[in-house]
Amino acid sequence: MSNATRMDAIYARQRHFYDLTRKYYLLGRDRLIARLDVPKGGIVLEVGCGTGRNLIAVAKRYPDAQLFGLDISEAMLTTARAKVAAAGFADRITLKQADATDFDPAALFGHANFDRVFFSYTLSMIPDWQAAIKQGAEVTGGTLHLVDFGQFERLPRWFGTGMKAWLAKFDVEPRNALPDVIERIGLEASLTPGFQPLHCGYAWSGSLTRQNI
Repeated sequence: MSNATRMDAIYARQRHFYDLTRKYYLLGRDRLIARLDVPKGGIVLEVGCGTGRNLIAVAKRYPDAQLFGLDISEAMLTTARAKVAAAGFADRITLKQADATDFDPAALFGHANFDRVFFSYTLSMIPDWQAAIKQGAEVTGGTLHLVDFGQFERLPRWFGTGMKAWLAKFDVEPRNALPDVIERIGLEASLTPGFQPLHCGYAWSGSLTRQNI
């Protein structure tokens, strides 16, 4: 089964109540959006945009930005397009179906790179997540931001064990190598890496920034 087919199967029903349930445990998303610091007239790409919730929030916070989103699941994009239209941002948010590990931004969106690129709780569901970060870094003209599940390292052991077992039921795997991968990709791509645990390690936040901005 391809990853696109797998994601469509997972979200065929979940997409209808995804945002209502996820707001209680996808911590750090709004912090990421607040820290994007999009330049006036900037262009922003979300990799793994899901229902479009984050892009709509970015559009509200940065009214001069032009926004783009890609997702491998056409089922999720169906919901995203409806939400974007209902929010009145169809003229500012462009959505396309694509694989996070291998996409041509110029062909999809007419831009070779973006002022801001971000991943929000997507890496833990992408099989080749390291390739996804590398691809995101290649199209980043400014800063790449990411947030995802951490290793729950400063929380009770029973909580971390239980969370990982529960997440596994939904094909979600927190990436314990994330700090090292951010560091390595930063070195390879001449990007400055950043990393910070949030909420006692419940979430991990990272960044890769171009040196010349």
